[in-house]
Amino acid sequence: MNNMHPLNIGCNRKLPAIDCVLIGVNSAKTLGRCINSILESNYPGELLRICYVDGGSTDESIPIARSYPGLSLVALNPEHPAPGLQRNAGWKNGNAPLVQFLDSDTILDPDWLQKAVQAIGEPTVGAVNGYRRELHPEKTFYNWLGDIEWNGPPGPSDCFGGDVLIRREALEQSGGYDETLVGGEDPELSRRIKRNGWQIIRLDALMTRHDLAMTTIRQYLKRAFRSGYGFAAVRVREARAGSDFWKIEHRKIFIRGGGFIAGTTVALILAALMKNPAGAILSLFSLAGGTALLLNPRIRKVGQFMREQQLNRPEAKKYAWHCSLVVLPQLFGVLRFHVGQLLGKPLRNRRNALKTGLSTSRT
Repeated sequence: MNNMHPLNIGCNRKLPAIDCVLIGVNSAKTLGRCINSILESNYPGELLRICYVDGGSTDESIPIARSYPGLSLVALNPEHPAPGLQRNAGWKNGNAPLVQFLDSDTILDPDWLQKAVQAIGEPTVGAVNGYRRELHPEKTFYNWLGDIEWNGPPGPSDCFGGDVLIRREALEQSGGYDETLVGGEDPELSRRIKRNGWQIIRLDALMTRHDLAMTTIRQYLKRAFRSGYGFAAVRVREARAGSDFWKIEHRKIFIRGGGFIAGTTVALILAALMKNPAGAILSLFSLAGGTALLLNPRIRKVGQFMREQQLNRPEAKKYAWHCSLVVLPQLFGVLRFHVGQLLGKPLRNRRNALKTGLSTSRT
């Protein structure tokens, strides 16, 4: 990597300017709250520039953004919005040496930018993130899951998510986000940044608060399907680069989800074709084998989840059920990616299906 250098940071030096890039589509319920959290940050206000990139909203998102003096609005109107498309438009609209990316349904912690800037001042650090915490994990089981799964251990990290502080230099060297992805665009960029020689650091500090506002099984299944699609999309790109990133996760989805479906299918075929005791026994063995693969986390990993996630036993059991069953919708997401590749029809977002909500809302 070329031109690694420390930023001008120190007790007696000036802090660097930061471009805060927010993205959203139909984000009227949360956008103002996100903007206000940046304005209320403990970082010097004159060094912050806020850019909201709208992906084609039909609600009041754009008028809300325009109501903030000094905010830069980039109003896109793509047929198929994509996070990478919006984030690229945002960071390219500015010129600050650092870019803080945020989703419009997040709330920036007031102390985050000060802490992150100190960490990214090290010359080899290209990106810094922290903890994203759910505002209302008690509201729904799905919100609670999100609060667990947004975060990883502090220290050097393999990737980052949608909330992250990145050097502009690292963005320019990598070319920015992949604008075709509808899932996994953040880890995919992370990997290219690391291959350019930069470090990614997760701080033991709160970065943002978030409201997943997930209340239905349909939302959960859709999110799991998208995560499977993202696993596959990133895994294919990483394999081409000679990396093992997400290789194990991708394989587990196939083995556990595919094994359950295969075992159940074989069991039904045997039961239909061999209508005798031997057929019944073979059918049960096939079904049991597939089920054991699917439920491996629930059977074997409750204690591990208690230690790693600091959960009590009932909570660890609930989390284990999720880890067991989530591979089924993820498998269909993986298959959707590969079929789309074969047919030249990638998964795309629809504007009317995108919006942010609130857990406290009755609608």
